[in-house]
Amino acid sequence: MDIYRKDRLSAKAAQELAHVIAFGPVVFQITRVMMKEGIFNILRDGSRTVPEIAHQTGLTEYAVKVLLESSLTLGTVLRDPDSGKYSLSKVGWFFLTDPMLKVNVDFNHDINYQGMFHLDAALREGRPAGLKELGNWPTIYEGLSQLTDVQKRSWFGFDHFYSDGAFDAVLPKVFARKPARLMDVGGNTGKWAMKCVGYDPDVHVTIIDLPQQIAMMKQQTEGLEGSERIDGVGVNLLDSSNSLPSGHDVIWMSQFLDCFSDDQVVSLLERAASALAPDGHVFIMETLWDRQKWPAASFDLAQTSVYFTAMANGNSKMFSTEDLFSDIARAGLEVINVTDGIGYGHSLVECAVK
Repeated sequence: MDIYRKDRLSAKAAQELAHVIAFGPVVFQITRVMMKEGIFNILRDGSRTVPEIAHQTGLTEYAVKVLLESSLTLGTVLRDPDSGKYSLSKVGWFFLTDPMLKVNVDFNHDINYQGMFHLDAALREGRPAGLKELGNWPTIYEGLSQLTDVQKRSWFGFDHFYSDGAFDAVLPKVFARKPARLMDVGGNTGKWAMKCVGYDPDVHVTIIDLPQQIAMMKQQTEGLEGSERIDGVGVNLLDSSNSLPSGHDVIWMSQFLDCFSDDQVVSLLERAASALAPDGHVFIMETLWDRQKWPAASFDLAQTSVYFTAMANGNSKMFSTEDLFSDIARAGLEVINVTDGIGYGHSLVECAVK
């Protein structure tokens, strides 16, 4: 798959891209502020002069010039040399119309930005060295319930954006054999579990996650129709001695295994295989970076791996097909079906015991 052939750039274009990368932290913050202050929105309505934008935003003309001149050289705005008026470029337009960009900007600013300063230590030491910028936890998952409201909104907004759009599409596949008992490993706030009990009035769902996540899930689902058929079990899955409850017809793992190292993934899948009822199946939904239709999606996923390195746990990343299928085979499972192109680039991998 031809993902990103930057070697095809001209020498001039390659040099320009290199300079954009060198000032990446600066242009990121400039673009974020352009969104936050509504300047992109103002320019979508028509071209404006610096004084006009200053008047509409309440910023000084100096501040507006700093923002606009940086944005002009980046390419998110255009300038008419005769009138001196600024307008929105195609690149800037995407920051207004592509919801994924808004989610990514918030996630990178509120969760990743300060912690990425410690990336070199994270890579050398195999731990999330940047996480200390958010809190004092071994991994980010222990601290999710303690994030600020803004941080929670950005983290869960990022997490749910990529998974929620895929849930409805995969329900018929997961329920094709009408499972009576479904286990959601890493069930987070219970969104998938609620989808399941709403889809099938007879299914019983058990969510496995950290105790603090189970408490958050119960709070989120309390009183909702079907929540009485959802149980939560608090388990530290990093401890390989902790088994999974047995006898489940389906074991579901969505955007979960990418939170662990390869050896941990194999251990989790081995425990999942042991917890299956006869003829049970494991469904794994992941955004595999090498199975994406668009280069931008592959790019986003490869950069998300760096979040896992510096902020989340220090030892996991987004899967390639080869890596995920290798872990599945090592765990004694076999892939029996793969469906690509679900939601925002998800693949649904159905597995059974060999």
